[in-house]
Amino acid sequence: MLYLEILGNLPEMARDEVKAMLELSGGEIAGQDYLFLKLDADERAFPYLNRLGLAHEYGELLIEADSLEDLLEKAKEIEWPISGTFKVDTETMANCRYDVTDLPRKLGAVIHGKGFRVNLSKPDTLVRVYCGEKLYAGIRYHFFNPKDFERRKAHHRPFFRPISLHPRISRALVNLTKAKRELLDPFMGAGGILMEAGLIGLKVYGIDIKPEMVEGARLNLEHFGVKDYELRLGDATKLEEMFPGKKFEAVATDPPYGTSATLAGRKRDELYRKALRSIYNVLEDGGRLAIAFPTSFDGEREAERVGFKLVGKYYQRVHKSLERYFYVFEKE
Repeated sequence: MLYLEILGNLPEMARDEVKAMLELSGGEIAGQDYLFLKLDADERAFPYLNRLGLAHEYGELLIEADSLEDLLEKAKEIEWPISGTFKVDTETMANCRYDVTDLPRKLGAVIHGKGFRVNLSKPDTLVRVYCGEKLYAGIRYHFFNPKDFERRKAHHRPFFRPISLHPRISRALVNLTKAKRELLDPFMGAGGILMEAGLIGLKVYGIDIKPEMVEGARLNLEHFGVKDYELRLGDATKLEEMFPGKKFEAVATDPPYGTSATLAGRKRDELYRKALRSIYNVLEDGGRLAIAFPTSFDGEREAERVGFKLVGKYYQRVHKSLERYFYVFEKE
């Protein structure tokens, strides 16, 4: 059994991102306690879990307990898979029902009693205890360092456009498509979604109607080491013409939300409708589309008109003049 802690800003989206990755690796979510997920999965899931964008960490789940005493008793009975030195670290979630102030010392003493050495500054193994409706203890395997995502934010890129999704959200959109080989972004802009897809080993295809965006996205992809890409100047409503006979495994995109002046002279809602139809036509059967629309556009209704099936829908308030939904659709 594994544990995984998701981030709290878009928790439903984060959980579904984990679910999508487990579906690719033969695992499933076995339970949830606030932001703590229990995963019925094994090492086959690691390459997919390592792709996550909206996660904090994951590891091996060793103990689930209903009280402090229960946790300490179970800690005495199990074999701890600790290599080298260790440290006990506690995560107190918003729904924590227990006083865990002294728990790191008490649990540390139990583990130390089994012959393992403590190192509070640079431990080889981190023992993690989560406090929620229940208590959980495990060994951390992987930490998603926020700095890895922060360094790819818009203002750190060679080609800079302020209107850009956070890299964590871009990564989640890619993962929600369940892509394993390739991904198309027909409104690529500066290439943020393509960067996240390329960094996890997918071949990426990008389209934009503005020449400066095509060149800017190329600069950004090269800067971050993405080599397997194909970028084209073109129209997101005419994908069949741009890729004759080609069917894509997955599409993830963040269309422009602005006025017609910023949308190559076309009315926004009409652009969205035509783009949805064109994406549907170049997507494989069973393929997925992850896309963002402002709340003023009924993305669910319009996509279902084209033939898509809704898989997920997640609300985000960006600021007072922008509220949006992230949608995940599947072509049946």
